Amino acid sequence: MTAVTETGAAYAPRTGGRPFAGTGTLLRLALRRDRIVLPVWVLVIAGMVVSGVGSMQTLYDSQAERTRLAASMATNGSLRSLYGPVFGDSTGALVAWRFGTFAAVLAAVMSLIVVVRHTREEEETGRQELLSSAMVGRRAPLTAALLTAVAANAAVVLLITAGLFGLGSAGALALGLAVGGTGVLFATAAAIVAQLTESARLAKGATAAVLGLAFVLRAAGDAGTAGDPARGGLGGGSSPLTWLSPVGWAENVRAYADERWWVPLLMLAAAGLQGAVAYFLAGRRDVGMGFLATRPGPAEGRIATAGGLAWRLQRATLSGWAAGFLLAGAVFGGMADGAADLVGDNAQAREIFERMGGQTALTDAFLAAMVGMFGLIAALYAVGSVLRMHGEETSQRAEPVLANAVGRTAWAAGHLAVAFGGTVLIMLLAGAGLALGHGRDLTAITGAVLAQVPAVWTLAGVALLLYGAVPGAATAGWAVAGLCLALGWVGPALDVPQAVLNLSPFGHLPKLPGPRMDWPPVLVLTVLAVALVAAGLAAFRRRDLRT
Repeated sequence: MTAVTETGAAYAPRTGGRPFAGTGTLLRLALRRDRIVLPVWVLVIAGMVVSGVGSMQTLYDSQAERTRLAASMATNGSLRSLYGPVFGDSTGALVAWRFGTFAAVLAAVMSLIVVVRHTREEEETGRQELLSSAMVGRRAPLTAALLTAVAANAAVVLLITAGLFGLGSAGALALGLAVGGTGVLFATAAAIVAQLTESARLAKGATAAVLGLAFVLRAAGDAGTAGDPARGGLGGGSSPLTWLSPVGWAENVRAYADERWWVPLLMLAAAGLQGAVAYFLAGRRDVGMGFLATRPGPAEGRIATAGGLAWRLQRATLSGWAAGFLLAGAVFGGMADGAADLVGDNAQAREIFERMGGQTALTDAFLAAMVGMFGLIAALYAVGSVLRMHGEETSQRAEPVLANAVGRTAWAAGHLAVAFGGTVLIMLLAGAGLALGHGRDLTAITGAVLAQVPAVWTLAGVALLLYGAVPGAATAGWAVAGLCLALGWVGPALDVPQAVLNLSPFGHLPKLPGPRMDWPPVLVLTVLAVALVAAGLAAFRRRDLRT
């Protein structure tokens, strides 16, 4: 029977009942569209794990230091909640412990973005309906999206296995499968959510929420499970909460520590089941529709200004970021005192914390490092919020608004107010969480988090300038923010020269709390952010809208 969409696009007559017709063509199209973004994701994820070998060998270069680290994890629940348990005291086991969980989370983020981009986002923009009127089967778009995600995760598995091969082939393959398997799991989860919702943004947000819940379940399970005293604090049993989380499955592969090969098979089975559900749902809905219908708006409009419209569009996203920063701040604040247990008298580890945090007092250095991390992550929120204007323009929702008595500057100012004001809000909430978790003076932490804001604003200004002057390259703002995140996150551990770290605006900020406030770099970055915003708005006012 022919399946027809509300607008008349049909599948069966053109494809002769072949639901996967055109999959290869759509796969090539997806790989071409992501030919820059996907390799960057793959290299960042695999590079983070592989580069960790050198840092672990430098930090813990003797068996005694590795054994002491494992013993400290037996009683340090806060650090176990962040990194997970240590299952072995070899260099490979430490790399899997320190970087495996975060690499798995990044693989999940990459996968959900890829799948939603090539399924729900294509339908939302209307491109999928155009393709579906040609020789494209009903399930071809979903298949192409999943194959793209699987190819990216396979590349991650190969690079991790090759990079860690010298530490042991079995452990290298196990860690690669743990990371890539998590990515495939969330690719199929995103495929299900994409069938349920009618919005790409909602699909990404819902899948990200599932990922956040999975991380919290794993963290809670690991925090409440002590290491095995008979093995010097290594391993220990796994909590039921850990097994409820796909992220917890990744750590239970136990790379470089009596690998559990059945866990990757469990991941494969779960991914297959989720994929079957996604295909079942995809065959029972029209293009552009979802099983969870969008709630109708009020009969009479209640948004009177451009700023009100921007707030209405972005309030849910800001609320999610705010809640996440508050919760994460409380978790990291509670870990501050445990940082000394992790480092002990290890001079190299202390030096890394001091490079990230800038202080000789280890607790202050840890708090400063966490404040800097929140600033780096807040830049992702700010860039995404600014580039919401790009999404509104390319989806042709901005043109009807600007066709009325709304100026471009006023329209852009509404989104910028949410982006810049939202940055201040989430950073203040992160500071409140840190102060609450650590029991530290709120004033000192507040000053520390606010000192990060000018650097975040600077990156938001770069994104606005790209959007205003070269709209086709607006998404390069993500690359700039990602580069700064990489420099701030792994640069100190890899002993990157300070001159390179200073390429990021965060490299010039004072490392608070601890020392006296250094005002000149903060003021310079603030002025630079204002100049970038002014230049971006001027360029936006002069150019034509994209259609």
